[in-house]
Amino acid sequence: MTALRPQATIRDLRHDDIPAAHALLARHGWAQRIGDLERFALLLQRSQRVAVAVLDDAVIGFARGLTDGLSNGYLSMVLVAPDQRGQGIGRALVQHVTGDDPSITWVLRAGREGASAFFQRLGFSESSLAMERLRR
Repeated sequence: MTALRPQATIRDLRHDDIPAAHALLARHGWAQRIGDLERFALLLQRSQRVAVAVLDDAVIGFARGLTDGLSNGYLSMVLVAPDQRGQGIGRALVQHVTGDDPSITWVLRAGREGASAFFQRLGFSESSLAMERLRR
């Protein structure tokens, strides 16, 4: 666990965090991607790394990653409640999910406004090597 200020904490998601994490994502533009609560729980079950930021028992941030833990990882979702941004919570969530193993290459999609600049500050760089097959 990583403490941010005395009251905010980054930790692995717990089962009882699922409804609050779902609500946070749905409120901030991810509703179509996460689906209903049952689908969201399935997304989490199939993810190797899921973290939340908690402040006064409220989920204020979320991050999810898929990885083999040895060579490659995909940082799928990162969100911090707008009123909590700029305090290092997003950075801490990314670090919690990606870890500190320099032998793992992490990739992500940075299509949301401000995402590229945020992830560049965390050491990510744009790549001309990636390709994608978009969902329909």
